[in-house]
Amino acid sequence: MNAIDPAIHIAAANIRLDGVSKTYGKIAVIPKLDVEFRAGEFTVVLGPSGCGKSTLMQMIAGLERVSSGKIVIGEREVQDLEPKERGCAMVFQNYALYPHMTVFDNIAYSLKIAGYTKAERRARVEVVAKMLGLTDYLERKPGQLSGGQRQRVAIGRAIVREPAVLLFDEPLSNLDAQLRHDTRIELAELHRRIGATTVFVTHDQVEAMTLADRILILNKGEVEQYGTPKEIYHHPASVFVAKFIGSPPMNILPVSGDGSVLRLSDGQLVAKSHLKGNFQLGIRPEDIVVEHSVQPSSLKAHTRYREDLGSHSILAADLSGTMIRITTPFGSQAPDSNALLLSCPQTKLHLFDTVTGKAIAGAFSATTKDQK
Repeated sequence: MNAIDPAIHIAAANIRLDGVSKTYGKIAVIPKLDVEFRAGEFTVVLGPSGCGKSTLMQMIAGLERVSSGKIVIGEREVQDLEPKERGCAMVFQNYALYPHMTVFDNIAYSLKIAGYTKAERRARVEVVAKMLGLTDYLERKPGQLSGGQRQRVAIGRAIVREPAVLLFDEPLSNLDAQLRHDTRIELAELHRRIGATTVFVTHDQVEAMTLADRILILNKGEVEQYGTPKEIYHHPASVFVAKFIGSPPMNILPVSGDGSVLRLSDGQLVAKSHLKGNFQLGIRPEDIVVEHSVQPSSLKAHTRYREDLGSHSILAADLSGTMIRITTPFGSQAPDSNALLLSCPQTKLHLFDTVTGKAIAGAFSATTKDQK
């Protein structure tokens, strides 16, 4: 067991879902899903409540039966196997520890059921406890531990089996803000050490952005985007993704194009484009520049209120009848009046289809001197 790290690295397996769906009567929670989670990666499944992310997790674990499709872990089809036969271990939101057992016995329980000897169980538990900082708590019961310590016990119980796949179902939602931050760091370090394929379900975008190698964003059971945190943040595939990722989220404004330029609803020119019709324009709050003098590309707006957050400030402003937010760095000077002059670098703009909400590639003409 002293070789737990390489053992789990060797065991890590990819997960492939081919046409997987889940329905309850006539209600399709997950209409149809084709996706692959790569071996050894930390994948976060992100989305709002009710989007199907926990159902997806439970289907992989075997706690929910698929309505159709295949689940392949490594080289095995597992959709018809019992949970214990799938090579997965799951950490739940509520920890699910046995309150009458010590930390040692909680971690070792699955090994006992599997027939490991007492010496083998102790050797494995001691290695995992050292890895998770639980060595001094092995004789305590869950009621004598903090929330973060109980969460580490639940993780220890999962990894002591050396699973090919680790599944986390919103494991940090019961922790306070500081403890969530600390536990995120611990989880990231743990994943680097053991290398198991990890699937982590959450509705918290901060957890997703800080933990994930890749993020799968679900909306009503369907994939909105699947990519690295940087790809998703800087190149959102839809308005849904653009507004779901980022704090504050991306600003979305209605615009219309005449084949040469895009204008806001009040007629202000915002960018050059060859497109005609109505669209949705996106720009991140940190990409908007507050000007202190009129520029050829200036947009006129009006401040509604200002939030000072120490490291930075957030301005809420009315631009062409739409409320937008602007992130300004620490020490920047706000205009004396409520009138704002803004510029939006064309390279930072995103355009989306009004009907489908999907991103439109190649929407903007080459940047001119006026848009720099």
